[in-house]
Amino acid sequence: MFSFRTTPLEDQLDKSLTEGRVGCFATQNSYDTAKGRYVWDIFRERGNLAKVFSPRDTELTPLTNHIEFGLDEISGLSAVVVEIQDVGSRYFNYTRDVFRLMEMLHLLGDDAPSLYIVDHANPAGRAVEGSMPFGKSEMFVPKVAHRHGLTLGELCYLYHNEISAGFPLHVISAAASEANRQLMPWTIAPASDIPGLFTCLVYSGGGLWNNTTISPAIGTARPYEYIGAPFVKTGPYDNVPSPKGVIMRPCSFTPSCGQYAGERCQGYQLILTGEPYHSLLHTVRLIRYFKDRYSQFEMSEEFRLKLADPALEAYIDDEISFQDALEHVKTEEQKWIRKAKRFLLYDDPPYRMK
Repeated sequence: MFSFRTTPLEDQLDKSLTEGRVGCFATQNSYDTAKGRYVWDIFRERGNLAKVFSPRDTELTPLTNHIEFGLDEISGLSAVVVEIQDVGSRYFNYTRDVFRLMEMLHLLGDDAPSLYIVDHANPAGRAVEGSMPFGKSEMFVPKVAHRHGLTLGELCYLYHNEISAGFPLHVISAAASEANRQLMPWTIAPASDIPGLFTCLVYSGGGLWNNTTISPAIGTARPYEYIGAPFVKTGPYDNVPSPKGVIMRPCSFTPSCGQYAGERCQGYQLILTGEPYHSLLHTVRLIRYFKDRYSQFEMSEEFRLKLADPALEAYIDDEISFQDALEHVKTEEQKWIRKAKRFLLYDDPPYRMK
């Protein structure tokens, strides 16, 4: 059972929401500026809030990037209400936690609670990048492009179909909430490492750096907008790839945590110019550049699971040309857009960047 609803969550009259035991799976993005409350306050005031699932630490604590929960905590609930801010890339951990939640609900069969998704606009917009996963990939990742161009509600609609789930899924439109109309989707940081307006536009490629020896500046004020490592050397004769849409400024930074905590890193700031910018293609070019230039550059096995694209791997390994990789990505983006059309809930469809 699936439904798409255009009135606010608090106006829904489902017995599971008004009288049942409700669990809220939420981050700081569930704050309603119009009402001055978080989503769980609706059910706390009604007296039927049973459980809040949220990140363990404070919202801007570095490296806080998962919501922990178990099957025993979900069993016995009448409804689970999800309100997080997806960031437009299939790597995003809180969204992967939602897919893990859906897998658990699927395991509960007829005893599963209903799932309600309070939808938000995608801060990375409707542009798409990359391919659907080929072969083995990360757990709890649906078959969507690296930058998918969908909202969380649309992603959950797709994943519900993908796992042949039997539990009821209800999506509350992003246009139903006055708060969603007031705030841009990046106003409240979706996660500690997604702090601002431009982060989501570089994350679809930049998320790959987490599985290499190049730091994406986690533990600084501008993660994914800065990249570097102690072994990187910059200079006036750099031939670092700088495609349309971005300027590569040589810089330095010292992360406060994570990889290279307390160490000085040299590298580059990615300055977006306002033109269309394909973060994934730029990132794989940069990875090949660092791989060819520095013996210290390495990629983990998790990197290949996250990339999940043999053709892009072949380009990184200098087995095919960039033009071949570009044509491959173009074809795969068209395939993804055709698939995504089946799950659209809004009038503006995903599109390829020209």
